Amino acid sequence: MNPNRRVLITAALPYANNHPHLGHVAGVYLPADTYNRYLRLKGVETVFICGSDDHGVPVTISAQKEKSSPQEVVARYRGIQEKVFGSLGIEFDHYSGTSTCEGHAELSQQFFTKIFERGDIEERVTEQFYCDPCSMFLPDRYVEGQCPICEAEGARGDQCDACGQSYEQEQLKDPECAVCRGNPKIIPTKHWFFRLDRYEDRLEEWLKSCEGWRDNVRNYSRGIVREGLPARSITRDLEWGVPVPLEEAKDKVLYVWFDAPIGYISFTKEFFESKGDTESWREWWSDPDVELVHFLGKDNIIFHAVIWPAMLMGQGDFHLPTSIPANEYLNFKGEKFSKSKGVGVTAEEILELYDADRVRYYLTVVAPEGKDTSFTWEDFIQRNNDELSDVVGNFAHRMLTFTAKNFDSRVPHGASNSAFIEETLAVIKESRLQWDDALNRQKFREGLDRVLTLARHGNRLFDLAEPWKSRKEDEQRCGADLAALLEIVHALGVLLLPFLPSTSKKLLEAFRSCSPQPEKALASLGESCVLMEGEELHPPGIIYPRLELTSEESDLS
Repeated sequence: MNPNRRVLITAALPYANNHPHLGHVAGVYLPADTYNRYLRLKGVETVFICGSDDHGVPVTISAQKEKSSPQEVVARYRGIQEKVFGSLGIEFDHYSGTSTCEGHAELSQQFFTKIFERGDIEERVTEQFYCDPCSMFLPDRYVEGQCPICEAEGARGDQCDACGQSYEQEQLKDPECAVCRGNPKIIPTKHWFFRLDRYEDRLEEWLKSCEGWRDNVRNYSRGIVREGLPARSITRDLEWGVPVPLEEAKDKVLYVWFDAPIGYISFTKEFFESKGDTESWREWWSDPDVELVHFLGKDNIIFHAVIWPAMLMGQGDFHLPTSIPANEYLNFKGEKFSKSKGVGVTAEEILELYDADRVRYYLTVVAPEGKDTSFTWEDFIQRNNDELSDVVGNFAHRMLTFTAKNFDSRVPHGASNSAFIEETLAVIKESRLQWDDALNRQKFREGLDRVLTLARHGNRLFDLAEPWKSRKEDEQRCGADLAALLEIVHALGVLLLPFLPSTSKKLLEAFRSCSPQPEKALASLGESCVLMEGEELHPPGIIYPRLELTSEESDLS
């Protein structure tokens, strides 16, 4: 590992008009947090950035429905988001927002101006929907209809959630105003377009070099580029947003997809400036040795893997993403999570019923890394009980209680040359190396499975050692076997830290008298015995009690 490795991690900015649901958490924020925790456990310097996407139509629609201002909507929902993320143990270094971050509007305008001066933004008169009853132009999310590509109903004015394709809103079939449900008319209006076609060759060359990326990101993006990139409108007829820095466009704002990703940079700048450091943010965005990793859902692939890189290329001052581990969708009983349709469960609702680590565990084992997956309450209970409780929790509890009863809660003296210890260290080392490889590749389901496999080995070796017999026949051998098995319990605590930060720390508390800090112990797991013989253990009790499905979950189904 590079001792000077630095990684800037971002999670897609959630719109500041909703409660985070489990699909959001599983697809974006939990894997980003897990990756950040893993890297820091490895001693890698990281910065973890996120914040709310405050501008654009989703927020103005919510403000209209709630009869409040966009600023009030942003303040309320950003507070909700920060509380939910904190309750789940998702710890950003900095969480900001595009409407309140000092310098964000200025930086967004600088992006526009620089691309404009390069000649890659052009003015066009375009046809746009206008609603007479509402007396307003209809930006993308104010109009709904049938997708012109896959013909799915309920498509938005700029992108279809069903097929993930984007288009200009005048291509939408059977359009309706999302506010009054009237049929809008098309009238001409002037907008400014980003000439993405001028970046096609550079984008294709860059994407071709992105080895190791997930197929759903790299292949999809290359396919879009090869089909040819149309110019994209980057202005809108709205009042709420970043003003377009042109005199002739003073009544327009930057389209939200243009200003939102710039928040990754402006939030990083704000983070360092809050610590009194006005310059370091530049290194994190301009040093090619810094890795830039964007976590997001598949509906954001085109923006992060095609349009955003083109925007960065148009600046020339910033490096391009190193990795974009986009996930597919976590559905709810086979249906897409939808607040408007009442499908799914919010993070707040499930946290009222269960500990955050139980939620983190399940969302990781069903993470939609390669394909869509589905949440069900029955599976949530079963996976937690059959795996976390019966495998990990049972092994840790039986080991610590047996040692407490028979060896006065102290690490027994071992025999370093015994075959049993050698086998035990071998399974720890193999699990650690496989865990490390999986997490480094951002395969979190695989990494967590390696930890479960280690716990299964622990239960197998415990049964093989039969300490309930050997303590009567050969106490020294029994103690040596238990000392080796305690190494597995301790290793489980360390390797679970990125996934289950709260309960893994409780497990590691059992070894606080006899083990170095996890960051120091990690590299030694399986290489040699880590625990100090004769030192006191502090059994934490049952960390993962079995769960039961109650009527409350049924009420949320």
